[in-house]
Amino acid sequence: MDLHILDHRLRVTSISKSGLANFTHPLIKLIFLRNRTRCKFFSLTETPENYTVVLDEEGFKELQPSEHLQVEGSIWLPLNVVSNGNTSSSSQAVGVTKIAKSVIAPLAEQHVSVFMLSTYQTDFILVREQDLSVVISTLEEEFNIYREVAGESTPVQSQNVSNGLHKNGKEALQSTVHPVLIPLNQFCVMSLDPDTLPSIATTLIDVLFYSSSPKEDPHSAQDMDCIKFFSFSLIDGYISLVMDTEAQRRFPADLLFTSSSGELWRMVRIGGQPLGFDECGIVAQISRPLADSDISAYYISTFSFDHALVPEEDIVSVTDMLHHQRKEASSS
Repeated sequence: MDLHILDHRLRVTSISKSGLANFTHPLIKLIFLRNRTRCKFFSLTETPENYTVVLDEEGFKELQPSEHLQVEGSIWLPLNVVSNGNTSSSSQAVGVTKIAKSVIAPLAEQHVSVFMLSTYQTDFILVREQDLSVVISTLEEEFNIYREVAGESTPVQSQNVSNGLHKNGKEALQSTVHPVLIPLNQFCVMSLDPDTLPSIATTLIDVLFYSSSPKEDPHSAQDMDCIKFFSFSLIDGYISLVMDTEAQRRFPADLLFTSSSGELWRMVRIGGQPLGFDECGIVAQISRPLADSDISAYYISTFSFDHALVPEEDIVSVTDMLHHQRKEASSS
């Protein structure tokens, strides 16, 4: 299998709900006016707390400093697994499940923090640029590793990292088992031909910028049966959308497409308090048992919490599995 270090240097940011009006101009430019920006990697995810925006350095230039904008301090690099020239594997499961044991778990064991972004097309594993040498030495036995620069893929070898990344007290944090929330929304993972993006522009603007009041208390929203979650990604010309069925009904049915099975997904939201960016093993904690059961999962990290999407027909077994995991953790 091949692992590609993609030619993007990314920033992970958060825009507060109350400050969204300060950023609608650059966000509309980044989403709809591709000819006016050199940004090639853009992802916007709305949760009850905030808007998480992951974007490359060209896109980041569009966001003006503000009290409403939080910026994680690191540069992040996206990794992508390719097997036999395709982003699929022998497992029937899709999404993060197929890379749980080969990528996610080994990086957690080396205390490398990852930020996940699953899309309709593929799964991006974001790692800090400063951790790249540890990532390469950890994964080079399992993968042929290539670094993409200006459209060319160049093989990468380890720089002989001797002591891994055992620092910052991460080892002590690794075993934290976080509470989970399982809202009742049904979600769709969809795509769209970029040429038809103008056709849904008014609906997308409405859903992203006008469908929730900044006066909403995110903490009360967390206690509700359903949760506000909408994700839009435009990465290297490919569009991915994650929305619940209520939002989906607002879009023209003939323009959005999903997998042939058209399945619905349920969410597992990880974290009682904001998770931060330094703890390792959070993604592995969820993805490893899903991989053991060969259950598909999309995984989207945000500035505050993590979100796994699993097939609706598997939500009962996933809920039981997570309950058992927490029971074991509290008794050990």
